[in-house]
Amino acid sequence: MIEIRTSSLTDDDFNRGVFATRNIEKWELIHEAPVIPYPNNEHKFIEQTRLADYAFEYGENHTAFLLGFGMMFNHSYTPNANYKINFDKDTFDFYAYKDIKAGEEVLINYNGFVDNEDPLWFNEK
Repeated sequence: MIEIRTSSLTDDDFNRGVFATRNIEKWELIHEAPVIPYPNNEHKFIEQTRLADYAFEYGENHTAFLLGFGMMFNHSYTPNANYKINFDKDTFDFYAYKDIKAGEEVLINYNGFVDNEDPLWFNEK
């Protein structure tokens, strides 16, 4: 259903993204990404690395790294996918927010809500 390919959204050394290998219908589950959570007070160590830009908030007291394709989705203020945190299964569940065509890049809003247009943290540096 999805694969990692070169994205045209960036021109850095790691310009990869998640792409649909077939048509995906609106609200269809795209991916369940298992999490590795860690306490927020440990994030100061992660902030010294490139990994800081890939971490997700995980509840009030934790931050998490996502396994599988979870950390590979690129950002858009007009996303075609969204995610929900599933604390019961310790996963981030990615769903199609719109119909996605085969070959199209699957994009999420890094702010956590599809209509949130706040500036992203890495653009404020």
